[in-house]
Amino acid sequence: MSRSLQRLRLLPRNICVAILVSYRAVISPLYGDVCRYYPSCSSYTLQAIQQHGVVRGIWLGARRILRCHPWAAGGVDDIPEPHPRLATTRAGFVLAHKEQ
Repeated sequence: MSRSLQRLRLLPRNICVAILVSYRAVISPLYGDVCRYYPSCSSYTLQAIQQHGVVRGIWLGARRILRCHPWAAGGVDDIPEPHPRLATTRAGFVLAHKEQ
């Protein structure tokens, strides 16, 4: 698959990543540390989108947010096994691994 086609295919995922990174930088600090789970719901959703794509990542994030309520026990809740063929930049954007 050509590089430009890979970038185009990952564009929706990276748009969602940009939105979540912005949320985490601007809005999330206003709330403080209130999440019952680790990682926080926004971090969980960010990781889920990075590793599983937009549709499944949003689905996993929405399920997590629905579980996060005052009566939840909380605790460590990691995303399902990540996709092995993807890498992320320091800023969080998703790249395809180079073929070897």
